[in-house]
Amino acid sequence: MAKKLYVGGLPYSTSDEALKEAFTQAGTVASATIITDKMTGRSKGFGFVEMSSDEEAEKAIEMLNGKDFGGRTITVNEARPLEARPPRRNFDRNRNFGGRNNY
Repeated sequence: MAKKLYVGGLPYSTSDEALKEAFTQAGTVASATIITDKMTGRSKGFGFVEMSSDEEAEKAIEMLNGKDFGGRTITVNEARPLEARPPRRNFDRNRNFGGRNNY
């Protein structure tokens, strides 16, 4: 079964393809995605790699965690599920931000 890994500390210039290529040393990569800012499209410096098996995922963690990647030390570990967060405050039509008057 496929296992998703978190990869942090990536150089901002890293592409999905470069991330995938680095992890192929440990086995078959099902997917590799760099997380980008929605507004600017710039990398946030982390991503996720999905390995095709649990054994390959463990091998990738052992091989790459704490290693140099593009001049930066990366962190590789098993991805955790996204935790629920409280909803963000939205401003209403009267320009009240979160229910407060900001004049």
